[in-house]
Amino acid sequence: MSDLHARMAARVGDLTAVVVARCAAEAPFYGGLPPATLQGEVARSIAAVHSLLLRALRDGRGGPMGPGDLTRLIEWSARRAEERVPLEAVIAAYLIGAEVWWQTLTEVAEPGELAGAGGKLLACLHAALPAVVLAHQNAQEDLHSEDKRVRRALLGALLAGRPYEELAGVARVAVVGEYEVVAFAFESDPPSRLVQSSLDAFTGIPVLMDHVARIALLPGRSDVPGLVARLEKDVGQPVRAAAARSSVPAAISSAAQEAGRVLDLVRRLGRPPGCYRLDDVLLEHQLARPGDGLVRLAAKLDPLEEHPYLLETLRVFVERGLNRRQTALELCVHRNTLDYRLQRVSALTGLDLAVPAQARLIQAALVARDLAGPADHRGVSGWQGSAGAAESG
Repeated sequence: MSDLHARMAARVGDLTAVVVARCAAEAPFYGGLPPATLQGEVARSIAAVHSLLLRALRDGRGGPMGPGDLTRLIEWSARRAEERVPLEAVIAAYLIGAEVWWQTLTEVAEPGELAGAGGKLLACLHAALPAVVLAHQNAQEDLHSEDKRVRRALLGALLAGRPYEELAGVARVAVVGEYEVVAFAFESDPPSRLVQSSLDAFTGIPVLMDHVARIALLPGRSDVPGLVARLEKDVGQPVRAAAARSSVPAAISSAAQEAGRVLDLVRRLGRPPGCYRLDDVLLEHQLARPGDGLVRLAAKLDPLEEHPYLLETLRVFVERGLNRRQTALELCVHRNTLDYRLQRVSALTGLDLAVPAQARLIQAALVARDLAGPADHRGVSGWQGSAGAAESG
């Protein structure tokens, strides 16, 4: 045993106390730990690393730590990851410990001993830190995978109306109070990680989301329209979303079904991107009930099947709240041309748009037509030529 080893061994107790105090003062994670944990488990871990450094001094090794030493470091690092200690906190503790060790070496080493002792310290750090980082990251990945599995199971139980309390405990998620259940539809599939990151950043918490079913659970009365706008910006594409509120966790399943029905309606009706609730499509929701009534209602517009420009004119007229001026501007036609087309619609269907009850029937028939099956949604440029020919004939 060298004299330097003996001198450093005599200081180990004080060294450990200094490192613990500095970790608590300089690393936020350790600063938030109870004093009993700092003086107990944290101090024991630091003392164990000091024992490895002392062994390097005693054995006179100038190279990396031995396989047994590295194995112990890897085991400790994996344990820290399992205890949810952040990697940056672990690295900070190692660097603080190395600094304190070096400062103590400068105090107790003879001039001829310092260079060799410093070399041993650097060699140990060079061997230890990569192994510690890799072990910690591997353990974190395993934990993250398990966390995701449990969170998926928890969300699945909530959406299906099954018991969820045990899963919530394992996932460390408090399932209480109100929730917004939101179903999403994207034009193309964005990366799941990008969607998850956007939701988490907007809400400030990890959001429970099923990335296959595209349905998320947001706690409280979240700003769903704001979230959809943020998501559109982050994923770089339009987003349709349907939201339903659940006042208690037991109602999440029924809220999810409602959100799914609303989103299905929005997509079938070709509504623009944005956020929708049941109140936004109440009439459409009622009309979507299967039966002869829906088919017969849609058939009211069958006479317009061979006149797509009339059907498109009617659709724009209804979408513009029966406002003739706005309709003419959007279609880029003269008011007289618009009046002629609307008269043709009335003549072919037998429904007078000037009669409020019949106008409402035509509006409902348009919805029924969209719901009952595929419709001709050609744009203005696609039917304008045939419209001019028909109107001049």
